[in-house]
Amino acid sequence: MPAELVAGIDRIERNRSRFIAEAVRHELKRRQRQELLRSLEEPHPDSSATATLGLTAWAKALPAEDNDLLDPAAGVSVRWTPGQGWQDN
Repeated sequence: MPAELVAGIDRIERNRSRFIAEAVRHELKRRQRQELLRSLEEPHPDSSATATLGLTAWAKALPAEDNDLLDPAAGVSVRWTPGQGWQDN
């Protein structure tokens, strides 16, 4: 780490390790939010295929031991519209 960065941290925080850990946690959360927003704006092709197939059909294709993973009737029906994003059906 550059010396001037360490000196800057030391000027404002006595516990350098805690400061760095908090900064890293904050940055990881920020990047996760950023990635989630990106994925909502541009879903993965597999997500689009599943949406086209329909959640009920997808759930029926699951192995028998996984049939309790979701309740298709419990959610809200949405569809992906290119250029507009996810919209209620």
